[in-house]
Amino acid sequence: MDGRDAAMIDAVRRSYEAFNRGDFDAAAELAHPEVEFVPPGGGASLRGAAAWRAWMEPDAFEEQRFEPLEFRVEGNKVLVRQHTRGRGVGSGFNLDLELWTVWTFDDDLLVTRLETYLPHQESEALEAAGLRE
Repeated sequence: MDGRDAAMIDAVRRSYEAFNRGDFDAAAELAHPEVEFVPPGGGASLRGAAAWRAWMEPDAFEEQRFEPLEFRVEGNKVLVRQHTRGRGVGSGFNLDLELWTVWTFDDDLLVTRLETYLPHQESEALEAAGLRE
């Protein structure tokens, strides 16, 4: 792993840590102003750092945590296998699953694209990250 790879992983790790403590401004600091966020489940893409930041605000889940389990780097992309937990507002529904997120960086180490994949979409996540199974 070279210095750039380590810097990308460190930036992603810091973003997860900030998100988990509810500091959504810090979690979004590494976003390029025109970042594109592709949420899990086929929802419409969000464009712009402000839209991604707003997505982080609790709405359907009163509590949500992302725990990165594995980082894999290919070029300017970091694939993260993450454990995701959440508790629904009002319903108390418990979410507990592993997701895959591909973080794409530009030359200034800002995130230009995030794509999140559901557990059964591992092969799509690997392909999006430029990796093969």
